[in-house]
Amino acid sequence: MTVTMNQARDQALDEAFARPLRRSAVQPVVKTVAKFAPRFATVLAALLLSACAAPAFHQPAVSTPAAFKEAQMAPAAAPDAVRNAADGTTWKLARQSENQPRGEWWKAFADTRLDGLIAQATASNQNLMVAAARVKQVRAIAGIAESDRIPQIGVGIGAQRAQAAPLEAGVTPGSRISPVTSYRANLSASYEVDLFGRVSSNVAAARGDALATEATYRSVLLSLQADVAQTYFRLRSLDAEIATVNQTVRLREESVRVTGRRFELGDIGEFDLSRAKTELSTARAEAIGLQRQRANAEHALAVLLGQPASNFGAAADPLEIGATLPLIPAGLPSSLLERRPDIASAQRTMEAANARIGVARSAMFPALSIGANGGGVAGTFADVFKWSSRSWLLGAALSMPLIDGGRNRSNVVRSEAALEEAVGSYRQSVLTAFAEVEDNLAGLRVLAGQGDEIEQAVVSARRSSDLAQKLYDAGRGSYLELLDARRNLATVERSAVQLRGDRAITTVALIRALGGGWDAAPAAPASVALASK
Repeated sequence: MTVTMNQARDQALDEAFARPLRRSAVQPVVKTVAKFAPRFATVLAALLLSACAAPAFHQPAVSTPAAFKEAQMAPAAAPDAVRNAADGTTWKLARQSENQPRGEWWKAFADTRLDGLIAQATASNQNLMVAAARVKQVRAIAGIAESDRIPQIGVGIGAQRAQAAPLEAGVTPGSRISPVTSYRANLSASYEVDLFGRVSSNVAAARGDALATEATYRSVLLSLQADVAQTYFRLRSLDAEIATVNQTVRLREESVRVTGRRFELGDIGEFDLSRAKTELSTARAEAIGLQRQRANAEHALAVLLGQPASNFGAAADPLEIGATLPLIPAGLPSSLLERRPDIASAQRTMEAANARIGVARSAMFPALSIGANGGGVAGTFADVFKWSSRSWLLGAALSMPLIDGGRNRSNVVRSEAALEEAVGSYRQSVLTAFAEVEDNLAGLRVLAGQGDEIEQAVVSARRSSDLAQKLYDAGRGSYLELLDARRNLATVERSAVQLRGDRAITTVALIRALGGGWDAAPAAPASVALASK
């Protein structure tokens, strides 16, 4: 009866309001509103979506030079054939680089021992394994974010036995209530409708983090390869220095013997003998110091190879003065933005930070969740799956914050500031990359000039030593003059091998600064699989 009276009242009120409205002058306005209401709703929804979605990512502008300054300052009289690249820079084509697989830049040195060391380091270095494990972690996190795109479905089976108190059962206190056993089986499903882009923005951020970590892995791999190569050349350079210093020690031992003989004969005073002994002790001290440096370099190489320093030994292999080193094409400065893995990591970090702005904005708008649950409940397990024991639940919940004390707005500001930080880090990475390339190009240019001069000095010193030997053999020169010429030759040769080692190490540094190799870096999945074995 109550329902009938309420319906009659509502109908009467509707008719009372409808009659004057139809006769009023605002009837066309009502029709217009009714006509455009769907469009207004669409526009409002679009405004809401645009307000909470992640902003469109725009690549930050960076100042990129047209060419490397130091590459254009290559000496005109450089040895061998110097060519002009298509970008206008000057470089010498490395013969070994044309047929090398992608990313295997170290093969340009044509050194099989170096090839083996880098392969061993790639397989066993612990820092590389740590970087590979981080890649697996962020890929798994990205997979977790992706799982929010599809409904979550679960199943449950259980049993319980319970006894209620008389008061809970609504019976007379003291009444006996028998315990009840129930069995339950249910299938549940839940899904969050991505109304305002929270899920998609979170997925984009997770993907950006994964790509940034993969690029960091490639950066660690490149640094490892470069460190192995530089330590290897440092070791060989020290071997060459030790050989020349040992030659100097032998010459000064001979000088002490001759000087001592002349002192005994009274041809010279004690001052000359003391000076000769001082030079001998100084040369021996230098040899001992070089042995310490070599030991430290050998231990550092062992760590890079993933071996205990106590179990590792590297045979002496002096770096020859005439050893051929590849000259690396610098290319366009803009290519660094694509080839350097650290810049790629900074790029992906920016994209992830941009996506997180969308995640923060979506928290300020309604979230729609849909859930469903169905199954059976019965007193025996056999009856659980009967149709008569069925139960089900279907619901949807729309929730949004009303008062949060400015928490969500502050989170949006924090996300926007994080993007600004990522942009600054990206630009700094680019500037650092340009500076590193210029530094190493300048280093190679200067070392090339020094190398030309030192090679001339070696030729002159060898000529002087040969002439001193001939004069001594002919009886026209003293033995001390011959020893002095030999000591001078050993000193110049030591400077030459030091310079050759510096050029090899700087060449590797330039390759590292250019991003490694002459093509794109190796794909992260293959690299990770290799390093995690």
